[in-house]
Amino acid sequence: MDKIKLEILGLSPSQSQSGSFALVLGEEYGNRRLPIIIGMFEAQAIAIEIEKIVPNRPMTHDLFKQFAEQFKFTVREIMISDLREGIFFAKIVCFDGVRESVIDARPSDAIAIGIRFDVPIYTNESILSEAGITASGNEEEEEQEELVRSSNRPSTRSFGDQLKNASSEELQKMLEEALGNEEYERAAKIRDEMSKRN
Repeated sequence: MDKIKLEILGLSPSQSQSGSFALVLGEEYGNRRLPIIIGMFEAQAIAIEIEKIVPNRPMTHDLFKQFAEQFKFTVREIMISDLREGIFFAKIVCFDGVRESVIDARPSDAIAIGIRFDVPIYTNESILSEAGITASGNEEEEEQEELVRSSNRPSTRSFGDQLKNASSEELQKMLEEALGNEEYERAAKIRDEMSKRN
C-alpha cells in the first residue's frame, strides 16, 4: 500500500467539544487536509515540542523517548493506519538495530512521540479519500465575501439541521467557506454529510 506523507499544519481548539483540539495534517504534495480531534493533554504535548519548549520535568512522551534511547531503539515513522467508525488508529514503527517492531497507538500519542524523534508521519490513500478534506484556494473575492456575510447571518437552526436541509451545492459552498476560515472540524462535519449522500 502506497504511503502518503503528512505534515502538521495546525492545532486549534475544538469548537464543539470543550477541552478538545483539532490537529490538522496536510498531504505533503497535495491540497488535502486530515483533521483529527485530540485531547488537551496530547495537544499540549504536541505544541510544546513544536515550539521547542523544555518543561521542568519530562512529560510522558519525553519519557518514552528517554526510555527508547536508554534501551537503544529508535522510532522510524508514524503511520495513521486505519479509520473505523470515525476513530483513527495509528502505528509507531520502531527499530532496535536488528528488527523492526510496530506498536499500536492513538494518533495523538503517536504524533507527539514522532515529532520528538523527528520522523515522518504517513497515512494511506483510503484514509485520505474517506476522511480527507480538499482545500481550495481559488475562490473569487466576491464569492468569499458572500460566504462570510452568509456565515454571519443569525440562524435559529442547529448546525446539524442546516447540513441536513442544505442542497449539495450549498454544502459545497459551506465546505469551501469552512476551509477558507481554517475551521477544519466544521469542514469535517460538512464532509461527513456529503459522504452520506454519495
